[in-house]
Amino acid sequence: MTEDRQLWMTREESRQIDQAAVSELGLTGPLLMENAARAACDVILRMSITGNITIVCGLGNNGGDGFALARQLAAVGVIPQVVLMTGGKDLSDDASFNRSVWLAAGFDVLDADKSGQPHAAVGELGENDLIVDCLLGTGIRGSARPPFSEFISAINSSAARVLAVDVPSGLDCETGAAAGEVVQANQTVTFVGMKVGYRNAAAKRFTGAIEVAPIGIPDRWVRDWLQRYRSSAS
Repeated sequence: MTEDRQLWMTREESRQIDQAAVSELGLTGPLLMENAARAACDVILRMSITGNITIVCGLGNNGGDGFALARQLAAVGVIPQVVLMTGGKDLSDDASFNRSVWLAAGFDVLDADKSGQPHAAVGELGENDLIVDCLLGTGIRGSARPPFSEFISAINSSAARVLAVDVPSGLDCETGAAAGEVVQANQTVTFVGMKVGYRNAAAKRFTGAIEVAPIGIPDRWVRDWLQRYRSSAS
């Protein structure tokens, strides 16, 4: 996609457009999450990973993407390790749903909230392995706090390649700034449009190469909606 056709979206626009796709188009949150997971799965399969895949999930919808992604990979015979860190908080509804499906299918989830588990989950991975970062997503402002910052440090200490889903955990997608620990990804797959923070040259250190993937919302409708949204806000 050429630069003049590339969509750039703020954090709030990214959030609002998902809600508008549900309220105006009749799509559902789980469907959009499923489409995001399929897109991320396609990216991973093109990477030709020869080692193990570990998907690191948080408690929000980014974590829900991770659980849905695990199922998409398993559907083609690639069984990832799934690691969950919540910091003792409840999962979002869509993340909880996708975790339940993963567990019902007979797969396990490693609880990284237990002492020492972050490093145990990723510390022994090698250069042929892949870590998929679905820990924090777009909502973070400021620096990541423990225990998430500790897990980000463990990911960065690993020899494995890293794919960030939507945004590297700890990076402010609005500014592209790193206030604390940030996942250093080799590649990022983001959805619908580029996040405006990715214009910040400093963000490249954390995102690596960025691919924008559709999640089933028609491009023309997205552009029309953004024009209406921005006009109403001005």
